[in-house]
Amino acid sequence: MSQKLKGKKIAFLATDGFEQVELTKPWEAVKNAGAEVELVSLEKGEIHGMNHDEKGDKFTVDKTVNEVSASDYNGLVLPGGVHNPDTLRTNPDAVLFVKEFFEQHKPVSAICHGPWTLIEADVVRGRKLTSWPSLRTDITNAGGTWVDEEVHVDNGLTTSRKPDDLEAFCKKTVEELCEGKHEKQAA
Repeated sequence: MSQKLKGKKIAFLATDGFEQVELTKPWEAVKNAGAEVELVSLEKGEIHGMNHDEKGDKFTVDKTVNEVSASDYNGLVLPGGVHNPDTLRTNPDAVLFVKEFFEQHKPVSAICHGPWTLIEADVVRGRKLTSWPSLRTDITNAGGTWVDEEVHVDNGLTTSRKPDDLEAFCKKTVEELCEGKHEKQAA
């Protein structure tokens, strides 16, 4: 087990309907690299994951989004699933929390439908990123450039398309979290 993220604290922002493997695999990778991880959500209690279109497991929330700020963490991970980011992007506290990471030049990783929350936070303008293919038009309309790649990194923003990309996504997420601040990261 590597300790290259020892001393770093990483937030995972999710709510009901997240694609379970898109939370558990990056969580495991970041934790195995030595980081402290916290599950941040909209409400206390538990949230339900999804295994594609079937209900998955329940996960205990560590903190609510109105109890934290980006300054409490060294980086952020946004799992996908359809319902999860669609709900998060309608919550002003969640959107502000995401935007703060970009204002503080901290690494952010988003997979699958996760970039919906980035679009709402108005942080994709001028960036190149990937996602689930159905978000292509949304990303383009928000001023970003969509690419069809397994994983893409743009100044501290790591994105991937789907669960099949998780190996590359996890590796790049850990790399970017190791680097820390990204001075060129646009807010």
